[in-house]
Amino acid sequence: MFPLDPDADRARRAWVPCPNCRDHRDCEACLAGRACPDHWRYLLSNTGPVVHLQCPACTHIWSHDTAA
Repeated sequence: MFPLDPDADRARRAWVPCPNCRDHRDCEACLAGRACPDHWRYLLSNTGPVVHLQCPACTHIWSHDTAA
């Protein structure tokens, strides 16, 4: 597990499934595409359409291309 990134700010969030823990699998809000109060990710930064995220549940860090 990674430590929580120092740039992680609860005010900057994104709702993208975590590819590591997949904690959203059985959540009705997530499956419906709504902003779930439990399964959000830290939005660390972005480079154009690519967002850099960290999961607060498992601390996994990854990039996601929102244009894809």
